[in-house]
Amino acid sequence: MSLLSTKQLKQYKELGFVSPIDVLKPEEAKEIRKEIEKIENKWPNELEGLGRNYVHLISPVFDKVGHNRKILDAVESIIGKNILICGTTLFIKNANEKGFVSFHQDAKYIGLEPYNWVTAWIAVTDSNEENGCMRMWAGSHKSKLQHHNQKFDKNNLLTRGQTIENVTIEETQPIVLKAGQMSLHHPRVVHGSGLNKSNDRRIGFVVQSYIGTNVDQVLGKMYVQLARGKDLFKYHEHVKRSKKLMNKKDILTRQKANKELSKIFYSGAKKVGNY
Repeated sequence: MSLLSTKQLKQYKELGFVSPIDVLKPEEAKEIRKEIEKIENKWPNELEGLGRNYVHLISPVFDKVGHNRKILDAVESIIGKNILICGTTLFIKNANEKGFVSFHQDAKYIGLEPYNWVTAWIAVTDSNEENGCMRMWAGSHKSKLQHHNQKFDKNNLLTRGQTIENVTIEETQPIVLKAGQMSLHHPRVVHGSGLNKSNDRRIGFVVQSYIGTNVDQVLGKMYVQLARGKDLFKYHEHVKRSKKLMNKKDILTRQKANKELSKIFYSGAKKVGNY
C-alpha cells in the first residue's frame, strides 16, 4: 500500500495540505478529459452549473477515479481505513475565461462534522500558475473558521462567492501539479485560485470529500459510496457505483443528490447561485 510517508504526513499536519502525489498515469488523465468532452458534446450543459457535481454517479470513468487504490491509500493515512466518497466536483477553467475561486475554507458551508475528512484535488490537465492553479495559505487550518463575505460574483466558481477578505497572494503557495497528480487538503485550510491565462483548459476533478464513516452531515442529506472499510454509523444514503455512462437510474439518483446538496450549500443564504 502506497500510504503517505512520514514526511508527507508531517507536511499535511503542519501546512494543512500535501502535494504533489502521483496517483494516475498520463493516459488515465487523458481518458478523463476525453470523458468530459464526450459528455459535453453528446449531452450539452450536463456538466454546467449544479451539473458539475456528482459526476462520478453517472460516469464509470469518474467512478473508477474515486475508488482508485493509490488515492484511497493516501486518504487512509489521514482519516483512517473506513472511507466514504461524499461528493465530487469538476472545476473547469476554459482558456482565457474569467473564472476564479476566491479564498475560502471548505468546512464553512459544507456541514460535515467532525472534521475527519479530506479533499482530493486531482489534476486532469497540468495545473500551474499560468492557468490558475490552486494556492494554499500554509498553516491556516490551525485557526478556527474565518468570516466569509457572500459575494455571488459572476465569475466565481464557488456557490455563494464566499470570500475571506485580505488574503494576499504573497502569503499563499501555488499548488503546481502535472496531469495525474493530486493534492490533499484539510477542511479548514484557506485556499483559492486565479484566472486561466493560458490557451488550454485547466481541469481539476475534486473528490469533495473523502470522509470518515464517523462524519455526519449536520445541514442535510448526503448520497455516499463506501470506498473502503465498513460503515457502522449509517449516517448517509448509500448509492451504487456507475457501470454505464448516463444510465437513466443513475441520472435520477444524481438529480436527487444535487437537489439535497444545493439545500446544504445554500443553507441560510439569502439567494441561490449557479452551483
